[in-house]
Amino acid sequence: MNPPPEPHHMPPNPPAVILVRPQLGMNIGAVARAMLNFGLTELRLVAPRDGWPNPEAGPSAAGADAVIEGAVVFDTLADAIADCALTIGTAMTTRDMIRRVTSPAGAVAEMRAAPVTSALVFGPERTGLTREDLLHCHALCTIPSNPDFGSLNLAQAVAVMGYAWVMAHDAPPPSWIVNHEGPAPQADLAGLIAALEAQLADNGWFNPAPGRSESARRMLRNILTRPGFTAAEVQFLRGVVRSLSTPRPGQ
Repeated sequence: MNPPPEPHHMPPNPPAVILVRPQLGMNIGAVARAMLNFGLTELRLVAPRDGWPNPEAGPSAAGADAVIEGAVVFDTLADAIADCALTIGTAMTTRDMIRRVTSPAGAVAEMRAAPVTSALVFGPERTGLTREDLLHCHALCTIPSNPDFGSLNLAQAVAVMGYAWVMAHDAPPPSWIVNHEGPAPQADLAGLIAALEAQLADNGWFNPAPGRSESARRMLRNILTRPGFTAAEVQFLRGVVRSLSTPRPGQ
């Protein structure tokens, strides 16, 4: 008789799980249960529809009380990821966006290789993440599924990613991360984007035509979020923006 398999050791530095505008308390509880099954304990909620705490979350959490009690609520996704340097959103498609797409195993490999705070971002039950939400993510993760019936419920999607996290010891680190520092925190990147937007607005760069200004702002965020700038690179670019707005004396 073969001995039972040895349990997998949980990898260190697990990502935060962020639910954006979750709708039902029972679904949040089911997510907490799936998280704890795979050693994920940090739950962040962005504008939950029915408020928080929610009494419907307890029964479906099935004992994952620590996850429920430790959940933190944020008003916006930007606030929820401010301390995260690597954010990966789950989505079935790229929604006509130029974005790097990875698999669950690939997403986990990136999070393991980067010595930074990371997050997995999940959208609301009915619609998933919006285009605006995805602009906050460095990459998108698609879960392979039946193309004729590929929709997973929220807890199922979290469970798939949690399983990938537990199995991460089998995943080789990606080769694209070449600096030990890792990407800058989202709050730093948001500051750069805001500074550049303000300078461009002062210069009258944004097209005043209806809808064109917002489209240009989305394009700007898309371009600046994609590369995964380090903190030093973000600070350097902030200096570039300041120099464009305030020339040095004698220049």
